[in-house]
Order: sequence, then C-alpha cells, then structure tokens
Amino acid sequence: MIAIDGVPRHYEWGSHTAIQSLLGVPPDGNPIAELWFGDHPLAPSPVAGTASTLRDRIIADPEAMLGHDVVHRFGARLPFLVKILAAGKPLSIQVHPNLDQAKSGFEAEEKAGIGLTASNRNYRDRNHKPELLCALTPFDAMCGFRRRSEILALLSQLDLPELAFLHAALSEPDPLRRAFTAVLTEPDPGPAVAALSRRVAEVTSGPLLATRLAADQHSGDIGVLLTLLLNYLHLKPGESIYLDAGIVHAYLQGTAVEVMANSDNVLRCGLTPKHVDVEELLRITDFTELPDPRWHENAGRFEVPVSDFGLTRLSVRAPTTVRDVGPQIILCTSGHVRVDELDVSPGHAVFVPAGMASTVDGDGLAFVAGVG
Repeated sequence: MIAIDGVPRHYEWGSHTAIQSLLGVPPDGNPIAELWFGDHPLAPSPVAGTASTLRDRIIADPEAMLGHDVVHRFGARLPFLVKILAAGKPLSIQVHPNLDQAKSGFEAEEKAGIGLTASNRNYRDRNHKPELLCALTPFDAMCGFRRRSEILALLSQLDLPELAFLHAALSEPDPLRRAFTAVLTEPDPGPAVAALSRRVAEVTSGPLLATRLAADQHSGDIGVLLTLLLNYLHLKPGESIYLDAGIVHAYLQGTAVEVMANSDNVLRCGLTPKHVDVEELLRITDFTELPDPRWHENAGRFEVPVSDFGLTRLSVRAPTTVRDVGPQIILCTSGHVRVDELDVSPGHAVFVPAGMASTVDGDGLAFVAGVG
C-alpha cells in the first residue's frame, strides 16, 4: 500500500474554499479547481512523506505496480486518473474524442508540426477521455443534447427575434448538428447573446439556470447560446453522469469526484477564450439526443462501457474487503477511513498495487477507482 497526496490545479474557474475545506487548510485567496491522483506526467501524485511520486514507483516496476494484464493492455502507466473537482464558476463547454479520433488527430497534428503546448493544438496524446463524475455536493452540469422538442419549447418561451436563426436551423434535416453549427459559425452572435443574457438575468431555477450561470460568468460568449441546446442537470450528492466520446458537456458549479481515462484531450466550443476548432468539433461530436443524462449505480458500483476504469462508492461503517486483480486508488472524501494500516483523511488517498486485497474500515465516505 502506498499513501499518496493529490496535486492541486489552480485553474481560474476553481473554488476558493471547497478543496481547502476538504483538506482542512485555510483559504489563501487562490482558487483550487482540482486535486489529481494518479501518474499523469503533468502532475503525478507525490508518495506521502517521500521525495518520489507514484509515477516514479510505476516506472521502476510496472508489472509489480500495475499487473501483467494492465501493462499488456495499456502500457506501463496507470490507465485512469482520479480527481476531486471543485467548480466555482462554469468550465468551458467541451467534447472529447474516441480512441480512433484521438490517434488520427494526434498523428495529423504531429505531422503538421503543431507543438504539444501550442494554443491551437487539439490533441495532446493518442488516448480517448471518457469520464465519470459523482457529486459530493449539489452539482450543476450540462450533459448531451436536449430533445429537439424541448429546445423548440424553450425558444418559444423566450420569444426572442434574435434567436430566429436557431429556430430555423432546428427545422432542417439533422437539426441538432445544424443548430450547433449555426451557433459556432454565426458571424455576429453578439446581439443574440446579449438579448438572451438579459432575458435570463433573474432566473433562479429550471432549465434556463445553466444559461444564466453562463451569462453571469462569460458575458458575450457564444457558449451562452449553446446552453439552450444542452441538458441541464442539478445533481444531488451521490448522483452521477458519464461522459462518453462525442458528448458535449460542461460543469457549472459544485464539488465532485471524477475518474477518467488517462488523457488530456479536450476540444472546446464555448465559455472560453481558448482555441475553438469548428471543423474538428463537427467531426467528433455526437449529435443524437440524450434523454437521460444521469448514470445509475448498482450497489455503489458505477459500471461504464470502457475498460480504462470503474468506480465504487463506499459508505464506510464496518470493515470491507476490497479486492481487484488490477491496481486501485482508494480516495477518502469525508470522515475518516483506514486502508489496512494506513489512515486516510479527506482529500488523501492510497494506491493499492495489482493483486493485493485491502480492508477499508472507519466511518466516512471513500471512492475506489480501478481498471474496468
């Protein structure tokens, strides 16, 4: 067993208090958006009390840490990344590629000589980035396209002439693609964004709350228009969403645990000053309606349709044996838990090498991430 610490990521959209409170440290005026647990080269988890990282330990003996099967399937790296995410304001609206799209996109940008850190780079690696999010607090998000009928009902309710172009797009074949394209290619979106922002300024609940939150924090951005096309969800603690390749989404506010494939591939399409590649977005986005964006658990286990990761939520009240043939990260998010001989406080975790069984005890909430 290896006690590991999370690596804080200070993105401007992060909360100024949520992760600080979880860790029991005073706020210092700077946002902490995420704590990363894993071996991602951008921010590998430190091994508690040492100068080494989890990445160092895995590189030194990948088969002992990950197991032969995981090394054979994914290479000498942990195939998943675990995060605590704390959104103080809306993140960019974004979409992730599937595995084939990531490989071909990465190779094309390498061939074109676009640097890995270039602002117009879409693909930072060859991997896909499906992700599962489970709310720790009330959590607001957008996930997948609304039904066409629901979008038309919202447009009718708003009754804004500046949005007539959206109504027209939704009357054409392939309506969601047409509407998404119309927003991203509208030559002068300013009047529509301004009119919509004014109309939702007093909204405090309901399907237009996402639009108001976006307008409050990203004045004038085309993403304010995109919110009309996407499902808005208010998650209660313990509820979750799964984001497969091609699903347009954005997190708005709240704190959650997130587990994903070990990748940094993000294509943004709104609520951001960063690069927006319309042609590539249209190539990889899934333009089908998503009637039920929530993802449902089975006895605490969140099963997902990818092999990179799985997640289990444990309400720890009595000793529980956790066994998996592959590596695991056990993360404490509240109370106090003990993994074998290691005490784990909120915001800290234990890495369990492949083939080891562990006993989780104490009184708290823990999440167990492993290979799917």
